[in-house]
Amino acid sequence: MTVNVSDYLRDAASTDPDGVALVEHRAERREITWRQLDDAADAVARGLSARGLVAGHRVAVVMANRIDLPIAYFGILRGGMVAVPINPRSTTREIGRMLADSLARVVLCDEAGVAQVREAVTDDHQISVIVDGAKPQKDETAFEAFLADAAGTDPAAPADAEALAVVLYTSGTSGKPRGAMLTHRAMIANIEQIAQLDPPAMTSDDVCLGLLPMFHIYGLNCVLGQAVRQGARVLLVDGFDPDGLLDQIVEEGVTNIPLAPPVVAAWAGRDDLRDKLARVTTILSGASALDPELAETFFASSGKHIEQGYGLTETAPVIATTFGSLREPDAPPKAGSVGRPLPGIEVRIVEANNADAHAGDPAEIWVKGDNLFSGYWPDGVDGPRDDGWYPTGDIGFLDEDGDLTLVDRLRELVIVSGFNVYPFEVEDVIAEVPGVVQVAVVGLPDEETGEAVVAFVVPENADTPESTIIESVEAHCRTRLARFKQPKRVVVVQGLPHSATGKVAKGRLRALARSETLGLDAS
Repeated sequence: MTVNVSDYLRDAASTDPDGVALVEHRAERREITWRQLDDAADAVARGLSARGLVAGHRVAVVMANRIDLPIAYFGILRGGMVAVPINPRSTTREIGRMLADSLARVVLCDEAGVAQVREAVTDDHQISVIVDGAKPQKDETAFEAFLADAAGTDPAAPADAEALAVVLYTSGTSGKPRGAMLTHRAMIANIEQIAQLDPPAMTSDDVCLGLLPMFHIYGLNCVLGQAVRQGARVLLVDGFDPDGLLDQIVEEGVTNIPLAPPVVAAWAGRDDLRDKLARVTTILSGASALDPELAETFFASSGKHIEQGYGLTETAPVIATTFGSLREPDAPPKAGSVGRPLPGIEVRIVEANNADAHAGDPAEIWVKGDNLFSGYWPDGVDGPRDDGWYPTGDIGFLDEDGDLTLVDRLRELVIVSGFNVYPFEVEDVIAEVPGVVQVAVVGLPDEETGEAVVAFVVPENADTPESTIIESVEAHCRTRLARFKQPKRVVVVQGLPHSATGKVAKGRLRALARSETLGLDAS
């Protein structure tokens, strides 16, 4: 029975020791076998133990997608320590806050994040810094030397599936980044839940694209975790180059592509897409909603249907997917749906009074399963309820087939004069306006109505006068939306901020909307 996520790596090394596990294209192509990956993870566990770390201590990993990231990750878990993956392109302040909050003893970083790490730990000599891909400074250790010097016996990780495996910082439901505590039990449960899909989402014959960042739960557990469980090869990629990546997919024989909507948008409509993806058997989109029209455009140019998935950091991550759903062969996934819950996961649609909603009525999505997190670091607050159910903060509905459709985030709900306004509804209407290519809607406190709707729009032509765009949007909304749903302010911007996984960063838009220059009292 698997009780530590790193056990999957041990199994893969035993089953296919000389098979290629990971490939990367950086300065030059590099690959590593399952045996080599397993041995390197052992060295990381020994090296951390030699520095005085014991089970439960936190180790931060501030790395881009590269072979050494899985080496570090599995080594940390094998030693019984807790991995804290951090975006290497975060600001110094953000990295410093996460290191301080997690009380990390060691930070392993590469050239993508080493500058910010150095600034963040300057005044804290309690954190050991191990540097990969850059020259170490005084009191730092090179990653290669760290592995080479690791001696002694392997530390014995507690055989406890409830031991903490990962702390992943997420906005959660409060808007403020918090560390979601994921045990080995939760991580393993979701890997096994995905593995039960029929047909399987990934097999040992697959070459899987590792483009999604592995400091994010989607790339870490849904891609890397599932690939190691199945013994599938992973092509690790840092950064998205639309042309170059398609060439790598052909060169490496990639068959399985997990991605996020921005990648779909960049590839859809290409004349060469069908040829470039000829060997690909599975494409699955997650991390944020995929526009149905974009999915149709992608299919027209590639001949490949895109499967949908839905999940949260707090659910390790996958809750539902269209992959493996009962439908006719070669039929497309149901438009707008994110599919059905995975085996072993229960879903309820719950009204504000805690009663189940009627079929087709939107309300909050609650989930239950062994893949749930244990609350937020450090004391487990705001985790699953005593009865095992976790209110996700997402709004959705189940149709008569049991398929789940997402509507919006509960915390993004805008309440105007006591009436609910779902941002997605306003966004859909504004997207109909000619000359508007992107839109995001947020709510802002308002003295008269409690909250007001603010719409950020990106024009197709940057030379179009702002007043023209604003007038067009306002006129269209007057004909298509009830008065309380109409934006009180329309802001024209040249682009929308996005997270690393392609989600619109609405928190940043709210901050912008709150600034004095966008005061809602302005006419």
